[in-house]
Amino acid sequence: MSLDRIRKEDIDTPALLVDLDLMEKNLLTMASFFRGKKARLRVHTKVHRTPALAHRQIEAGARGICCQKVGEAEVMVSAGIEDIIVTNQIVTPEKIDRLVNLAKYTDICVPVDNQRNADDLSRAALREGASLKVLVDIDMGAQRCGVEPGESALKLAQHISALRGLRLMGLMGFEGHLSWMEPRDQRRKECEKLERLLGDTKRLIENRGIAVEEICTGTTGTYDVTGKCAEVTEAKAGIYLLMDYNYHQHVPEFDCALTVLSTVISVPSSKRVVTDAGLTCISNAYGDPMVRDGLGLKVQELHAENTVLKVETGQRIGIGDKIEFIPSYLDGTVNMHEKLYAIRNAKVEETWTISGRGRSR
Repeated sequence: MSLDRIRKEDIDTPALLVDLDLMEKNLLTMASFFRGKKARLRVHTKVHRTPALAHRQIEAGARGICCQKVGEAEVMVSAGIEDIIVTNQIVTPEKIDRLVNLAKYTDICVPVDNQRNADDLSRAALREGASLKVLVDIDMGAQRCGVEPGESALKLAQHISALRGLRLMGLMGFEGHLSWMEPRDQRRKECEKLERLLGDTKRLIENRGIAVEEICTGTTGTYDVTGKCAEVTEAKAGIYLLMDYNYHQHVPEFDCALTVLSTVISVPSSKRVVTDAGLTCISNAYGDPMVRDGLGLKVQELHAENTVLKVETGQRIGIGDKIEFIPSYLDGTVNMHEKLYAIRNAKVEETWTISGRGRSR
């Protein structure tokens, strides 16, 4: 049967659905914002892990992509993506070797926040005859990885610039802790403060004779600030394409395009129904999923393979009925599935393989 004849309600469940109209609206909204800006959009693919979607984002104007793990980058390189930042410290010998191997064939860059890691990357690159691009990773308050802006960043930049096999490109920041800050005007002010720190650090390093070609920072929650910053050359954003309901509250211009389709398998009473989608296919890291369009149903409990729903109105729900859930956390949800069903007008228009799922190494 051709895809255009498969209806949404005929898909076996649990299954991941993408509303194409909403996804394409999100894609256009972000692409339109960056049109004509000095900063280029760099999309983070850890949300969808799907080469077909990465290609769509690049075709819409993104400069390149980010991956969080070497395994994800290997998948994207195999699919023809040629400009990748692995936005994570790569420190184990096996992963370093794989990263350097990718650098021999495509444009790969990686952040560094300590001299020992830089030394290890340099040795591996020299051993393989490769040149690896690196960024000094700056802690902007998220308290994850990164050196302090200012003198600490300068010291690391000086060390890296003296190493063979590495090419220092600039600085990488991350203001993810601001992504959900409300009100939005306060988020903007705090983001601008942090980006001034990046600009000051850039000038400090350049005053010592070291070029800083790139400043890469940002998230979906701060794209409209980062994208306008005169110092920023690349603004990172990822979840905007598909969006979960937690993030949607803080950037409502992007719609929730991804849902988990489930089937009602039991109706024990007029007040309770059970579906076939549970924790093995929906992440509740940031809260239980929401029922799309309400339907008078509220999530009561999530179990491994089932979700129990409370019927809050007199709506009649029967065995075999389909229910869509909007996840609270997309990264974890998508990683549990093998494919995405692209839906338009209640029919399957395309299917996409989530080739990067499970690539946590």
